[in-house]
Amino acid sequence: MRRSRAFIPTSKEAPSDASLPSHIFLSRAGFITQVAAGLYNYLPLAKRVIKKIEAIINEEMTKVGAQEVELSFVTPADLWAESGRIEKFGKELLRFKDRKNNLFVLGPTHEEMMVDLVRNRVTSYKNLPLNLYQIKTKFRDEARPRFGLMRGREFIMKDGYSFHADTEDLDREFDAMEVAYKKILTRLGLDFRVVEADSGAIGGSGSKELMVLADSGEDTIAVCSKCEYGANIEAAKRSRRSNIPEAPEAEFNKFLTPNVKSIDELAEFFKVDPYYTVKCVAKRVIYEDESEIVLFFVRGCDNLQEVKAVNATDALDIVDVSEEELREIGLEPGFIGPLDQDKAKHVIDSDLKSAKNLICGANEADNHFIGVDLGILDDVAYFAEIAEVNEGDICPNCDGELSFTKGIEVGHIFKLGTTYSSALKAEFLDENGKSQPFIMGTYGMGVSRLVAAVIEQHHDDNGCKWTKATAPYMVNIMVSNIKDEAQVELGEKLYGQLQESGVEVMIDDRKERFGFKMKDAELIGFPYTVIIGKELANGQVQIYNRQTTEKTAVAADDIYAKIMEIL
Repeated sequence: MRRSRAFIPTSKEAPSDASLPSHIFLSRAGFITQVAAGLYNYLPLAKRVIKKIEAIINEEMTKVGAQEVELSFVTPADLWAESGRIEKFGKELLRFKDRKNNLFVLGPTHEEMMVDLVRNRVTSYKNLPLNLYQIKTKFRDEARPRFGLMRGREFIMKDGYSFHADTEDLDREFDAMEVAYKKILTRLGLDFRVVEADSGAIGGSGSKELMVLADSGEDTIAVCSKCEYGANIEAAKRSRRSNIPEAPEAEFNKFLTPNVKSIDELAEFFKVDPYYTVKCVAKRVIYEDESEIVLFFVRGCDNLQEVKAVNATDALDIVDVSEEELREIGLEPGFIGPLDQDKAKHVIDSDLKSAKNLICGANEADNHFIGVDLGILDDVAYFAEIAEVNEGDICPNCDGELSFTKGIEVGHIFKLGTTYSSALKAEFLDENGKSQPFIMGTYGMGVSRLVAAVIEQHHDDNGCKWTKATAPYMVNIMVSNIKDEAQVELGEKLYGQLQESGVEVMIDDRKERFGFKMKDAELIGFPYTVIIGKELANGQVQIYNRQTTEKTAVAADDIYAKIMEIL
């Protein structure tokens, strides 16, 4: 491609709302333009990157026997009503009516549509397993679209769905898809981690996320120092503590603690480790048709993990509750403890089951209980894992320590089971001739998000650094002075040679200054730029490596052979 004819509107200015490197550089380098909040146009350079990512996905899906389809972007709302998700998905699901007053949605995901495609068409276990996928534009009406392609309302996604006769075959497919997804990210040149995750609105079990490691990532990941264990903070687990602080000794009693409300104040007042204190986090829990105040209890050294709390209560969401609301039901903020079970529903962290030598609120202003043995609640209270893991906690799979890092979710795989097939009555006849719901898995990967993730992991202050697998063009030939016949002649010759050899090459033949062209080359992020400049008079040109930012002098006569050797 000739730069003089290419549609690459580069700019010195970034969008006013751009904060992430990918948003800044993809906009400035002429890959994307914003249409409205969370909506973007993909320009020629971005389309080339997207097609490369899609090609790698298609190749790896073919290897595991998945077949590509394309489903309608517009989905009948009746299917979502059948699955029960039309209300659960909330306002992110964009609904609209056609001229005949039929209700439709713009698909943010296609479980219902894929099940509808298969039901009544696959009727026997002999036709299973089946793995179908598509790469398609989705729409999710995000309340706060931000970060460019990282969290847009419209996005390109690969979503796949597998159908099985039994859970053992689902397990096999799930493992195969995890391996395939890891190969895709490896081929794209990304540093990533596969982590355990919460299933969220999709449902099911066996959920894993593929996270590209980047400081700008929205997700916090707990990773082990010794093994491959990794988990989203929402789903991370830990082993039982082995290094337990010395326990305070006290008989059960009520103790006056004037104005001691926080855990830090409580631990300081009694000169104990916060491990032996009990923290209460009061929340209003939202269900489909009602809400209620729920008291969540964790150790003072821990924090409540809200996603775990939602899952523990089978709720849609949890929100903060005011002190006035607590007092209305007879609770004293700052002094709430787990021993009074009558005023609100309690959920106690599993780590507190049978715990002794504790200090907790006495449900009375300026008073705490000491010497508390929660073993008395083992048979009457509801215990669940609701605490967030801490850095330094012990890995659940080995004796390594957990630490936190940031990641960008680019893939998510689930074992759905019969969640959707049962709801939509999608069934097959098993080997005994009995009707059974399909056992399903689902496998998503964000294609447009991967475009941004590459740049989040590969950039510097000057712009993009595309990996070899994702670069829109591998080589950029920069003719420094377009008026110099020798420079133009060599540039045109090399351009023709590389094109004939199948190399994706661009020649910068614009009548612009060297500095301007060089800044453009760095901003766009070509892996290699051949600089044909003044040194050509001495028989030399330079190869600029974008990843290392190093310039290497090469004899002009050897430049084609050297480029082919590098590639």
